[in-house]
Amino acid sequence: MNDDLQTLHAALMPDEPSQDVVDHSRRRLENRIGGLATRKRNRWLAAGTGLTVAAAAAAVVITVVPGAPAPGPTARPPERPESSAPAKPLTGPEILLAAAAVAQRAPDETGTYWYMKETTDYPNRPADVFETWTKPNGQQWWRGFKSFGHIVKDALVIRNPFSLPAATMTLDRLRALPTDPKKLKAAIINAIKHDDVRTSAGLIRDDPKALADFTFDSFISLVSMLPAPPQVRAAAFRAIAAYPGVRSLGPVPGGNGLLLPDGERLVVDPATGRVNGTSVIVTMDGAERYPGVEGSTIRINAEWTDSVPS
Repeated sequence: MNDDLQTLHAALMPDEPSQDVVDHSRRRLENRIGGLATRKRNRWLAAGTGLTVAAAAAAVVITVVPGAPAPGPTARPPERPESSAPAKPLTGPEILLAAAAVAQRAPDETGTYWYMKETTDYPNRPADVFETWTKPNGQQWWRGFKSFGHIVKDALVIRNPFSLPAATMTLDRLRALPTDPKKLKAAIINAIKHDDVRTSAGLIRDDPKALADFTFDSFISLVSMLPAPPQVRAAAFRAIAAYPGVRSLGPVPGGNGLLLPDGERLVVDPATGRVNGTSVIVTMDGAERYPGVEGSTIRINAEWTDSVPS
């Protein structure tokens, strides 16, 4: 009976595979299992790398400073700059020296007319505006309150229209003044001593105080009223800065206010090297000196122009 069953089993079952077939099948199965594991491992590695890059990118975004180049993922965050202390205000002499440095570099310009505009601002009434157009030969046009806004050609020709206080000057002589502040001061004193200009107290050259006052007024004229060349104006700024007692009054419209040793005031813009305001007017011919009305401010503008007065 057993023999019959074995014979029937052998007839129904196929022959067992050879060892070569078994070994080959085993290798295929192992390769498939290994490939699946490798693909899974690669996907996890890729996902992990993405997370790492994302985290690094997030760190870069956090440490970027506006206006600075973005560092790499391993760069150290830029250090925050320390807050700068507020700039120390300039002193009176420093303002004048800064204006001198700028004035010295200005172009040396000339023109047909030396134009002057004086605007006096009063606390409780309209401003008073006075303008003049002066040719080097002394012919002058003017406009002001008394001309009712019309430009008037002056009937008189000014003999020396560009003189210093108490010292007669021609335009050529004015332009030839020394550009060193000490030599400029000496030249002004020498010019005053050689002119027979007098006050009610007598000749200026015989009065040390009057001589000193008119010398100082000459510096004011050179930086504010007269068509002095740039280097002469710079020397006048430096000469004023050398006086003791020049004080800054702080920022004001038009620049920085300065209190001078004689009690007068100037408004100097150190950025442009110009005087934009004053409390005293010395006429361009040097003949008269007008202190401003108490509480008033005199704004000034002086420049060469070729525009014909009309």
